[in-house]
Amino acid sequence: MFGKRLLPLAIATAVGIGLTLALVFFYAPNDADQGFVQKIFYVHVPMAIVALFGFMAAGIMAVKHLRTGDQRWDMRSYVAIHMSIILGVGVLVTGSIWARAAWGHWWVWDEPQLVSFLIVFLLYCVYYPLRFSIEDRERQARYSSVFAIVAGAFVPLNFIAVRLAETFTHPRVLGTTAGGMPGSMRFTFIVALISMTLLFITLMKLELTSKRASDQLKRLRRKLEAQAASA
Repeated sequence: MFGKRLLPLAIATAVGIGLTLALVFFYAPNDADQGFVQKIFYVHVPMAIVALFGFMAAGIMAVKHLRTGDQRWDMRSYVAIHMSIILGVGVLVTGSIWARAAWGHWWVWDEPQLVSFLIVFLLYCVYYPLRFSIEDRERQARYSSVFAIVAGAFVPLNFIAVRLAETFTHPRVLGTTAGGMPGSMRFTFIVALISMTLLFITLMKLELTSKRASDQLKRLRRKLEAQAASA
């Protein structure tokens, strides 16, 4: 069952990533201002968008956990945050590389988009010590869900505040006075965004399946130990 459900998704993800790479290097033109280095945009921006939506999705899953008490929603929320934090690391690394090439600095502290994403990333890093400092499974899931909901509500508010900022050092690639990106760049970006979304979903399903198998193995081991002790 695992292979039948995951294999088509994994194939679609691999095809999407391969297509994205081909479009980035052989179809999308170089940016008129930044040149070849701008192509990191097709990794950096989709990764940031998927990570932020992953954080918000984790909050929605946490709401479902509190409403239903189903531990599976708590695990899905946890895995969504886990995957989003991994992507967040990639966002910060690729952003620093892009900043170095474009601005001559690895980091610019007066740039709202950079600092706001770092704040969101550090906020979610608190999730791990909070979750694993609680031994009781039910309290752990309940407190983690509350955190995921509050932090998930902060993400769009933070994004809106950044968009309302007047000064931008960060490249405004998605919207320019010329009417946006050329068609080839826009198409490449959309394919890259879809591929990153597929990668997120694939990795999330893979981790969830692994955790379910691990839980089943632990329950089976405890059952066998109990039978051996009674015998």
